[in-house]
Amino acid sequence: MSKLLLKFREKDSPLGVSRETLKALAKELEVTETMVVHLALASYAKDVLPGYEADDGALSQTELGMIRDRARGALPKGKAISTKSLI
Repeated sequence: MSKLLLKFREKDSPLGVSRETLKALAKELEVTETMVVHLALASYAKDVLPGYEADDGALSQTELGMIRDRARGALPKGKAISTKSLI
């Protein structure tokens, strides 16, 4: 298990919190101070890190055309009707 030294701010700011704030969060959530730090970091990671690997970028016009050609055979055929006329 790895360890991390965490230095607290003297007062809360957008870039960090005081030890008193960490204690208040732990008390409010009824968890340990360590768990509060893990919860905060997990939430931040979810917001900041991508949820999937980056792809190769936008599709080319040729690739889009191939997809449209394949999809054309699977799309429904016929006249579209309004659901309002069924009521």
